[in-house]
Amino acid sequence: MKFFIDTANLAQIKEANDLGILDGVTTNPSLMAKEGIKGDAAVMQHYIDICNIVDGDVSAEVISTDYAGMIAEGEKLAALHENIVVKIPMIKDGVKAIKYLTSKGIKTNCTLVFGPGQAILAAKAGATYISPFVGRLDDISYDGMELIAQIAQIFAVQGYQTQILAASIRNPMHIIKSAQMGAHVITSPLASILALLKHPLTDSGLAQFLADHAKSNS
Repeated sequence: MKFFIDTANLAQIKEANDLGILDGVTTNPSLMAKEGIKGDAAVMQHYIDICNIVDGDVSAEVISTDYAGMIAEGEKLAALHENIVVKIPMIKDGVKAIKYLTSKGIKTNCTLVFGPGQAILAAKAGATYISPFVGRLDDISYDGMELIAQIAQIFAVQGYQTQILAASIRNPMHIIKSAQMGAHVITSPLASILALLKHPLTDSGLAQFLADHAKSNS
């Protein structure tokens, strides 16, 4: 399973990349705004800066909701760097845009997926990735992980090549369960990724080893 980091913060991207496990980055307008990136030129340069850090796919989201607008934005974003994946919303014109961009050799990530039917449409259109939002489903008392399992089963049966990118990850258990349910990729805040490192028995075991070493050398 691939690990993407969901942020526009360059320092966090570098930290995750230095850990040696980072495969890509996802971003969106909200994450850009959080970092104070304003204006079209600044946003475009920030995408390039991210691509220069990570040797992997970087999802860059369109803000248009009409077919022509998504196509124009998508082609502009794809021209920035070979690693750019154009992030398209799961709407009618979005499916059409995914089909067009795919026909032009441009990678796409269908975002805001909340049901298996939506996943099927995105896969049929040729999306490189689909992004089910597991945390947001959990927030309204649906089982986000069940959606990952449903999509994984459908894609396996049908032979779709679209990769399942589990998004809206809220905690390390979401990452573990996504792997169990068959997600090809997770995108997560840095904190949830780093939390996978932690276990109290690791901490106590290391402390004991160091204490015993100190005694043997005293």
